[in-house]
Amino acid sequence: MNYYRQSRLSSIPPVVKNILIINVLFFAATYILEVKGINLANYLGLHYFKSDLFQPYQIITHMFMHGGLMHIAFNMYALWMFGKILEQVWGPKKFLIYYMITGLGAATLHLLVMHFQIVHELNTMPADRVTMVLSEGAKLISHNMNFNSQYSDMANLNMLYNGATVGASGAVFGLLLAFGMLFPNVELYLMFIPMPIKAKYFVMGYGAIELFSGVANRAGDNTAHFAHLGGMLFGFILIKMWKKKGELY
Repeated sequence: MNYYRQSRLSSIPPVVKNILIINVLFFAATYILEVKGINLANYLGLHYFKSDLFQPYQIITHMFMHGGLMHIAFNMYALWMFGKILEQVWGPKKFLIYYMITGLGAATLHLLVMHFQIVHELNTMPADRVTMVLSEGAKLISHNMNFNSQYSDMANLNMLYNGATVGASGAVFGLLLAFGMLFPNVELYLMFIPMPIKAKYFVMGYGAIELFSGVANRAGDNTAHFAHLGGMLFGFILIKMWKKKGELY
């Protein structure tokens, strides 16, 4: 039994294995500290760059934080499923470079889109409410609070301005894009699709859904769709650069 478990673990390539371990440790720390009233996402999640809660290291640390069990389960399953194949093809160094660049690219596009959303809100909201959000919003978020439902516009702006974005989804979507480009005709068998689908069609379809969802910007949708698209976009650019230089494999 122990030999079986060890052999399964050792079959995971080193970078993927270590990323999995780091994510699980961060997730465990999040729940342990939550019991003590500490929201780790306020410190390690990615905040808007003008927020009082922003720290430069969050550009990296947010990639190892998650907002719930299903969030981390989906991301880690996709990392294991696609990442182990890509690391075997590219080797540890190139895989890690790809993973980090797509994660950083996801954060870049997410922050850029967030900036335009915030500017729009600042220009349309009454000045006194804007002042209150800018002066008190970060303190509320740091105490796991927000403006009440009577001031929903202020609450929404505060979440944009001072809320934390967490997750490895941007880098994971980069992995999905890479798999679809390197193995376009491999058929994927997915639980929510009753028939096999080629990787290239799955990637294109998922990308289209993310683009539509990001543009639609439905109320109550807390998913960072443009971060997902950012991971795919930067992954596409990086793969094209490697292919042009003859360094893809």
